[in-house]
Amino acid sequence: MSMRLPVVALLLGLSGPVMALDLGDAYALALRNDPTFKAAAAERLAGVEHLAIGRAGLLPNLSYRYNRARNDSEVTQRSQFGDVTTQRDYRSYTSTLTLQQPLFDYAAWSQYRSGLAQAALADERFRGRGQELMVRLFGAYSAALFANEQIALAQAQRRTYAEQLTLNARRLKGGEGTRTDVLETRARYELAQAQEIEAGDNLDAALRALQAIIGEAVTVEDLAPMVSDFHIQPLAPARFEPWRDLAVAHNAELASQRLGLTVAEQNIERQRAGHLPSLSAYASKGISSSSSESSYNQRYDTDSIGLQLTVPLFAGGGVAAAVRQARAQRDAAGFELDAQLRDTVNQLRRQFNLCASGTAKIRAYDLAVKAAAALVQATRKSVEGGERVNLDVLDAEQQLFGARRDLAQARHEYLRAWLQLRYLAGVLEVGDLNVLNRYFVAHL
Repeated sequence: MSMRLPVVALLLGLSGPVMALDLGDAYALALRNDPTFKAAAAERLAGVEHLAIGRAGLLPNLSYRYNRARNDSEVTQRSQFGDVTTQRDYRSYTSTLTLQQPLFDYAAWSQYRSGLAQAALADERFRGRGQELMVRLFGAYSAALFANEQIALAQAQRRTYAEQLTLNARRLKGGEGTRTDVLETRARYELAQAQEIEAGDNLDAALRALQAIIGEAVTVEDLAPMVSDFHIQPLAPARFEPWRDLAVAHNAELASQRLGLTVAEQNIERQRAGHLPSLSAYASKGISSSSSESSYNQRYDTDSIGLQLTVPLFAGGGVAAAVRQARAQRDAAGFELDAQLRDTVNQLRRQFNLCASGTAKIRAYDLAVKAAAALVQATRKSVEGGERVNLDVLDAEQQLFGARRDLAQARHEYLRAWLQLRYLAGVLEVGDLNVLNRYFVAHL
């Protein structure tokens, strides 16, 4: 058992049962420790800065420039009396403070609108990663419990075959059985043992996946097992069309790709700005001393205010090529959005069908388990009466444990499908984990 559970027990004064690690606890740990989610959080922080970056191009720009130099020059003056050369060794400096405000800059405006879309895209992606975390967490949690159930079934199956093997050996010794019965039962026993080993490997892999998400060592005993009284609530909405509309409107991946399409469209506008003039207002204050030979030993204090117009004339065809490239990228983003929409709707339909048929499927497997258990008892009695043989008992036992395995798998698949359905529809939230918690025992 992990260290978390004993610590909780000590905090409770060792009174009452030890609480299992339910989905809410696991999700709280995952929020703090899952590296994939932490990377998504950092990616969001980086993405929202696009808004400030884009806005900066529309705001005033204040800059200061200072230059100080030592100059050694030789000045030659020509006159009718001949050339006169003078050596000058002097220091010069220039200090300029400039404030510039764009008045019309279509590239900066497009960059700002692109920044708005990129910041919103970062939020949507982070929302999607948060929902994906819940899906990954429950997938590992459910896989660990299902593997543990398979171990228990394989162990029970092996014990049953061991008892049957003992009975076969006793009958063979008494002259009522055959060696074939012993060999058949032993083969089934070994198969059950192999299935138990395989289930153990699956359990170890599932626990490691869960540990990687929550960041703590955990054993299957720490998890809350599934309740035996499994009831499915009616699916709401009951029809597929409302779920499809929810997905189109709220699916985080679709929303991200739509915003990505907006970014691509603004990139076209930003490239088109290479053909457009830009206008800005500026004010500057400058102080210079001996900044040039013509101002040697002179100091200037200059205040300037004015407008600056820049008109692009020709850039070697680069602007037109950049616009064509941006349009092609926009078209590619549109086609990717269409493909994602179709894939999301197809996945949504599959999960909806699994949820819609879950009640009937689980009920059918439950009846199959009861029927298989009755068949085992009847077959055993028939063998005692000489109407059936040992192989019939083994087949009946195999059918019983197969039905139990299918029932357990159907229950876990239903819960995963229910969670996936809400994830694909874009409406998955933390409260849904509390709904799933009702299907698991609260105490160990």
